[in-house]
Amino acid sequence: MNQLDPDKARTALTYSAAADHFDDPPLAFWARIGERTVERIGLERGHRVLDVCSGTGSSAIPAARSVGPTGSVLAVDLADALLDRGRAKARALGLSNIDLRCADVEGLDLPPEGFDAVVCVFGIFFMPDMPAAVRRLWRWLKPGGALAITTWGERVLEPGNTAFWGAIQAHRPDLYKTFRPWERINTPDALRSMLAEAGVATCAVDAERSSQPLTSPDDWWVIALGSGYRGTIDKLDPGAQEAVRRDTLAALRARSALAAETNALYAIARKQRDAGR
Repeated sequence: MNQLDPDKARTALTYSAAADHFDDPPLAFWARIGERTVERIGLERGHRVLDVCSGTGSSAIPAARSVGPTGSVLAVDLADALLDRGRAKARALGLSNIDLRCADVEGLDLPPEGFDAVVCVFGIFFMPDMPAAVRRLWRWLKPGGALAITTWGERVLEPGNTAFWGAIQAHRPDLYKTFRPWERINTPDALRSMLAEAGVATCAVDAERSSQPLTSPDDWWVIALGSGYRGTIDKLDPGAQEAVRRDTLAALRARSALAAETNALYAIARKQRDAGR
């Protein structure tokens, strides 16, 4: 893989570190939302699917099941540690129609109109130029095919999110909310506007409110270790890390928080058979 720009390198490092907790029970929302994304596409047996920013396969694996042995899924991500987990899942399920590849989607050399569906769950906001990235994905889509973009909605992972950033502000204010790219498109209007700028003017956007049950407030720290918060946590020295963990969980215990909001936006666009490229 070619050398990554600083933002992509930081993302790859963060999620490689988060791989050790990525599939823990408090993070079951990855698989739930990935599967719901695939359900919205209407895949058929024999379809070819491109899944980008695929993590451990939360959408790629259900897609592989849907398209069957005559279909195929190419799943790419920057974090090979996540892909290793996805490969193990695919082997355990006996799925031989999925190729999980460590690659930068913006460096992929793929023929145009080669896929019946292109899927990106919780990843498009990591692209420095989101409309340009969407245009690339759109070119790879066959006429009649579906593009699925899923991103976070508002109040993501609250109330723990506010508690965490409050603790960061108290102990390391220089790290306060330094990298939260999903907030650029966390409303239906913002997501539609970005897609329209990319030339995808007609799409359905479904705003879903949901939450992840927690067995105790302490589970929220597991979420932090297995998600994008990990990039901030790993910049803390051991003392600051313990102080942030302590203060975050104290705030959540005080309110007996037993859920984390997992509000998501699902955008589905179908490429017209007579559409230009």
